[in-house]
Amino acid sequence: MTLAIRSICYATVCASRCARPLFTLAVVAILWSHAAAAVAPTSEEMAEARQWAAAHLEPGSAAEAAPSFFSFSYDGKPAAEVMKAWEFKQASRELDDQRTERTLTWTDPKTGLEVRCVAVEYADFPVIEWTVYLRNAGKGDTPILEKIQAIDGRWERADGGEFVLRGIKGDSCTPDSYEPYETALGPNAVQEFAANGGRPTNGSFPYYNLTMPGGGLIVVVGWPGQWAARFARDGAKGIQIVAGQQLTHLRLRPGEEIRTPLMALLFWKGADAVRAQNLWRRWMLAHSSPHPGGQPVRPMYSFCSGGFFPGLMVSEASEKLFLDTLAKKNIHLDYWWMDAGWYPCAPEGWPKTGTWEVDSSRFPNGIRAVSDYVHAKGTKLIVWFEPERVTGGSWLATHHPDWLLGGVLLNLGNPSARQWLTDHVDKLITEQGIDLYRQDFNMDPLGYWRGADAEDRQGVTENLHVQGYLAYWDELLRRHPGMLIDSCASGGRRNDLETLRRAVPLLRSDYQSFSGDSRFATGNQGHTYGLSSWIPFYGQGVYDNPQMEYYARSHMCPSFAMCVDVRRGNIDWVRYRRLVDQWRKMADCFLGDFYPLTPYSLSEGRWIAWQFDSPQRGEGIVQAFRRAESPYSSIHVKLHGLEPDAVYTVTNFDVEGTTEVAGRELLEQGITIDLKGRPDSAVIQYRKKP
Repeated sequence: MTLAIRSICYATVCASRCARPLFTLAVVAILWSHAAAAVAPTSEEMAEARQWAAAHLEPGSAAEAAPSFFSFSYDGKPAAEVMKAWEFKQASRELDDQRTERTLTWTDPKTGLEVRCVAVEYADFPVIEWTVYLRNAGKGDTPILEKIQAIDGRWERADGGEFVLRGIKGDSCTPDSYEPYETALGPNAVQEFAANGGRPTNGSFPYYNLTMPGGGLIVVVGWPGQWAARFARDGAKGIQIVAGQQLTHLRLRPGEEIRTPLMALLFWKGADAVRAQNLWRRWMLAHSSPHPGGQPVRPMYSFCSGGFFPGLMVSEASEKLFLDTLAKKNIHLDYWWMDAGWYPCAPEGWPKTGTWEVDSSRFPNGIRAVSDYVHAKGTKLIVWFEPERVTGGSWLATHHPDWLLGGVLLNLGNPSARQWLTDHVDKLITEQGIDLYRQDFNMDPLGYWRGADAEDRQGVTENLHVQGYLAYWDELLRRHPGMLIDSCASGGRRNDLETLRRAVPLLRSDYQSFSGDSRFATGNQGHTYGLSSWIPFYGQGVYDNPQMEYYARSHMCPSFAMCVDVRRGNIDWVRYRRLVDQWRKMADCFLGDFYPLTPYSLSEGRWIAWQFDSPQRGEGIVQAFRRAESPYSSIHVKLHGLEPDAVYTVTNFDVEGTTEVAGRELLEQGITIDLKGRPDSAVIQYRKKP
């Protein structure tokens, strides 16, 4: 493969099979148009967010009468009607240089119901967020509260186009997990979405970009439970956006408090939806992602041996064998990953959960022996837990059946259960030397939540469990400042906004394979393409196979692992080290801006390509994949986000040497990527010259 920068007619399809320049576009159409301008909020965008806050959250706004952006029914009457007669208070405080918190409180003098909206306005992004809390400060049960919606508001578009709703599917451990969609919402159209089974990103994904003439609105629902959202067009120019916990019909007992999902809105202007997504990515990294030790989370390379042992039941001896072999082969790890199966779980293996003690038969010196071994090599330790799912015969099932819903779900809404879990896991983390707490969740909780609710308490069990889950993580983080949490749930089934404020998804999907079947690579290419518009930091791993270059590059992301059975004698360690080195050269770029360079497709007859650009570092990468049945030997793509007057050093990871190219040429003329193999891949790195 060679590099060439050349002008072409971008309205045509290039299907060259003879000339082999470095960089050729089989498909030139771009999913969303986007320019090379820097990704930063405009004064217009900030002004629109400011205007919305002034109209809904500040003294003198309509909120003094009753809220107009969330809703519920109280004793059969709309909240906006009954709350007009309630006591109203307002307060604000500066959280830091970039965030102002505004609290609106309404109190029913008859029943003591307190409705408190806590909102945050950002000074560096056009973002507003809020959560509504409902607390019974009275002496008796409240009347029925129902249809509690975290957002219930109307927006109107200008002339010149229609509303278009853009988003992605959730994870379902399939090739089309995170597949992008876009749906035009004409007059009277309705689009409804909901979580599947109580896990928030299981099949559905509560992150939306509603585009309209002149700009758009990113709407995100943060709820680690069963949410529902509805976008309903009227017959004119308006759209009603409604979202919240899917089912609420309940009385609150004295002293009891429930809450709505966290809502986040990002206001954007123009016609560039990809730029809007990059604004969202930047806000996520700045304000809604973990900052261990006060620093942004960094890319990480890890290794896990569990998949090579039946039931994932590794031992102290096997872990040390793998660690020693990797050290001898000069493989440096950021994290050693101990997955499920370290607790007593024989003979079934890892799915037998509920006894959270170290299996002394396989770890006679505890996990501490492994963590000390890991730390001595300059590496940190990840350990897997799944506290909410409990199997029969385990310690929890035997000693505390009263803490379980349906005999299998540990009820984190039970204060005693949560306190025990917090103290017990905290002790394990401390005594065993665990650096990263990995929490999985391999069951759908919705049926157990709803099965525990009385007729006049529908939604309470779920709400209290969700609050307990978040409080549990908050307390672990308070006791272990600087510790990371991994948000696994059968892969990527629980990655709502509230969860991602506390955790990173180190396994975006369980869609993995030990084989070299290129379809798994294709699916993971699609996962990167779809998920990157919404979540900046995520992880995936890959197992060794004959097509390792293509396969590994299809899975590379901010957190990455390549797992091989070191007991085999035929491992190509030169290739392994080369791929790790390539990932390390790419890793920081994954946290930059994301640009799709081709349309999304899972067809084996197509190419797919994208760009990650880090303007702060003055560098970026292009990844391109020619799939197994593509008849096209090359594609041509234009880059984005570069400085036109700068000069960039361009390197193809598979070709010796570099080329110096003006930023304007990369932006306006583009690059042609030629690949001989099927399947085949390319990584092109560029760096701005000083």
